[in-house]
Amino acid sequence: MKVLLLGGCADMAGPLISKLADDSAFTEVTVADLNKEKAEEIAGKKRKFKSAYVNANDFSLLVCLMQEHDFSIGYIGPFYYYEKIMVKAALEAGRDYISISDDYDAYLEILKFEEEACTKGIKILTGFGNSPGLTQVLAKKGYLALDKPEKINVHWCAGSDEPVGPSNLAHLFHIFTGTTLQWLNGNEVSVKTGTGKKIVHFPDPIGLNPVYYTGHAESVSLPRNLPGLTEVTLHGGVKPPYIVTLLKLLAALGLTSNHKKRLAAARFFHRIESWFASSGNNKSVGRVDVSGQNSSGQNEQVSFCYVGHIADITSLPCYLAAKWLAEGKWNQKPGGIYAAERLIDNPDQFIGELENLGVTIKNSWER
Repeated sequence: MKVLLLGGCADMAGPLISKLADDSAFTEVTVADLNKEKAEEIAGKKRKFKSAYVNANDFSLLVCLMQEHDFSIGYIGPFYYYEKIMVKAALEAGRDYISISDDYDAYLEILKFEEEACTKGIKILTGFGNSPGLTQVLAKKGYLALDKPEKINVHWCAGSDEPVGPSNLAHLFHIFTGTTLQWLNGNEVSVKTGTGKKIVHFPDPIGLNPVYYTGHAESVSLPRNLPGLTEVTLHGGVKPPYIVTLLKLLAALGLTSNHKKRLAAARFFHRIESWFASSGNNKSVGRVDVSGQNSSGQNEQVSFCYVGHIADITSLPCYLAAKWLAEGKWNQKPGGIYAAERLIDNPDQFIGELENLGVTIKNSWER
C-alpha cells in the first residue's frame, strides 16, 4: 500500500512514521508538509520513504497527491479549519482518508458528506487519535459490556511538559473559546467552554486534576453512533491547572475569538512554551466512565484509564487504524464518515493490539 502522510513533520507524527517504516503492509510512504526541507530530511532517513511539498490551502495539489496514493493520513491542523478541506479533497480524489481530527465542529461539518462518501464508496476515518479515537473505542467497549448503558463521561488531561506545535495550540485555544455541545438528559445542549468544572482522578503523573467542558468530538459523535444514551459529556484540562485559567482569560479578552487570532496567539506561545513546563508533567491521560444497569436492574459503572506521551497515544491508534485499512479488515464496510465507535465492531481486538504496541490501559468495575 502506498500511503500519503499529510502534515508528516508535525510533532505528533513521529511515532506513526516509525511504525509505518517498520510495517511491510506499507510499501511506500510519502511525507508531505508545508516545510519541504524538513519533509526531505525525515524521508531521507527512512527506506521506502519520499517527500513532497503540500499546501493545505491548495486544493488541486491536495487532490493530485491523494490520487497518487492508496489512501492518506491527515495530521494537518487545526482540524476545525482544515478537516473539511481534507475530506473534500479525499472525496474528489476518490481515496480513503484517516485523520486524528479532534474538534467537535469539524466532526459535525464533515458529517454532511456522508451521502457522497457512501455513494463513492470512500471511507473517511475521522478522529482516530487518543481523544477522540481511543476514548471512543473504550466507550464502545463499556457500552457493549452493560445491559442498559445510560451515560458515557469522557475526560482527558494534558501534561504541560508535552511538546506540541502551533496547530495544536490553536486547537487548544479553540476548544476553550465560545461554546460546545454536550448530550444531557437525552438532548444536545450548547454549553460554554471552560465551565462544568469537575475534579477527576487520573493515573499518575497527573493524579487529581480539574477538567472542564471542551470542544472535542466525543460528546457529539457517541450519542449519534451509540443509541439509547441519556448523557454523554466531554471534559478536558491541563496540568498544572493554572494553564486553563490562562486559556479562559485569553478567551474572555477576545484574543482567541477567530482563526486568525488563534494562529497569532499560537505562534507567540509556541516560542515561550518552555516557560510553562512543570517537572513531572510529561505525559497525558484519558479516562472514560460508562454507567448504566445490569440485567438485574442494579447500577454499574465501568471505567477505563490510559496514560502515555501524547504523540504515542495519538499516533498509535491512528497507525493501527491505517494498518487495518491496508489489510482490508474493513473492506465489507460501505463508504461513509466513520468515527471510531461506528467503524470498530470489536473494540476488544483493537484495544488488545494497542496494548501490544505499548499503550497502557486499565479498567475497573463499580457496582
